[in-house]
Amino acid sequence: MSSMHPVQVIAVTGGKGGVGKTNVSVNLCMALADLGRRVMLMDADLGLANVDVLLGLRPKKTLADVISGEAELRDVLLQGPGGVRIVPAASGTQSMVSLSPMEHAGLIQAFSDISENVDVLVVDTAAGIGDSVVSFVRAAQEVLLVVCDEPTSITDAYALIKLLNRDYGIMRFRVLANMVHSPQEGRNLFAKLTKVTDRFLDVALQYVGAVPYDEVVRKAVQKQKAVYEAFPRSKAALAFKALAQKVDAWPLPANPRGHLEFFVERLVQAPAGSTL
Repeated sequence: MSSMHPVQVIAVTGGKGGVGKTNVSVNLCMALADLGRRVMLMDADLGLANVDVLLGLRPKKTLADVISGEAELRDVLLQGPGGVRIVPAASGTQSMVSLSPMEHAGLIQAFSDISENVDVLVVDTAAGIGDSVVSFVRAAQEVLLVVCDEPTSITDAYALIKLLNRDYGIMRFRVLANMVHSPQEGRNLFAKLTKVTDRFLDVALQYVGAVPYDEVVRKAVQKQKAVYEAFPRSKAALAFKALAQKVDAWPLPANPRGHLEFFVERLVQAPAGSTL
């Protein structure tokens, strides 16, 4: 495989906090690594890092050191479980919450230096619809929107879709229902969301499935482990395995879209029509 292959970049987002974005990001990464993919996970909640906490990792350097120029991106990489490499963010650092567009651009471009060993980059965004969320979602090729069965989750997911669609022309969103009590509940959640998007927006939403509510997820969090690793036969872990198989079949990006993207030089240099 050529080192110049395109990298699949997936932004995991949701608008509302507490819908389980980080859990989804971490477990999806582990399930993709199990499929033989070289996976990197970026904690893009720049001021309130939580990927390292969830996995019991203790970073010596973080993205704050990259922004300040004190470290290269490859210097902050952590080896996570299952061979997943983690890009840790800072915790409790106010300046990281309000980066300038230039600083966001610098971070996104910094990934180009390490792309030779990456098949998939998963970007775990912050909650809300702030500048950093928008920057990182726009720089990804796929948007995985995590929703759960709370009215505020649907409202906030719609607000995020509306902003990204109307202001930035993003048309396609993949939707994952998290912590559902039945497969039907997941489909109902998706139906609620499409009811409003179909009426007011010109977007394509695709339902990619549901992760069931599972008590062992909380137990895994207390152990500071991914549920995929701690309880591999659990309902939640099996759902992440199924999700990873779907994600693995998504088409790779073929062409740059004319704005700032992760690993954009891989697209410019990839031969036209080339596939992996």
